[in-house]
Amino acid sequence: MAWTREQMAARAARELEDGFYVNLGIGIPTLVSNYIPEGMSVQLQSENGMLGMGPFPYEGEEDPDLINAGKQTITALPTTSYFSSADSFGMIRGGHIDLSILGAMQVAQNGDLANWMIPGKMVKGMGGAMDLVAGVKRVVVVMEHVARAKDGTESAKLLASCDLPLTGTQVVDLVITDLGVFTIDKKGSGGMRLIELADGVTEDEIRAKTDAHFTTALG
Repeated sequence: MAWTREQMAARAARELEDGFYVNLGIGIPTLVSNYIPEGMSVQLQSENGMLGMGPFPYEGEEDPDLINAGKQTITALPTTSYFSSADSFGMIRGGHIDLSILGAMQVAQNGDLANWMIPGKMVKGMGGAMDLVAGVKRVVVVMEHVARAKDGTESAKLLASCDLPLTGTQVVDLVITDLGVFTIDKKGSGGMRLIELADGVTEDEIRAKTDAHFTTALG
């Protein structure tokens, strides 16, 4: 067994704290907005100039004119504010965002992140990811544990070192995959550490699908 996308988002939501300003990346991170604990005040920020976004809209409730930086439809709240992208990036680069939850293609055991380009494939560009990983106080990555090709083959996404173009070096603090949760001591010598297993997943299964070196905090 493994966590679903929704369960991964719910686990990421446990990293939120009352009063946080948070930036959510596209994909699974966007779902985190649906799992903010009741009574907790969290302000969601988007690079295209929004602060105070609501939950991810359900099918049929989308407003095509209300989108985030990844062009995904979102919802607004009575307290939502709108401003220029220049002001938005000023918030990010100025260190005013407490937490960013992003997707990734690869994460290295020292916290390096690759999440914007696969050579030879059409991409939209890096967007605000480079600024986010450099400017926010803490970076959490939510992703599938392995990459699956069309022919069914799998390749590890947690690596000793990334072989895709980097978004940032030594920037990731926590990785949540469908198989488990890892902390990364990105500036020290602690490296990557497995702290939690998804339901029904064993440590042996994770080791078989991980190319990064990691220690474990499990009993």
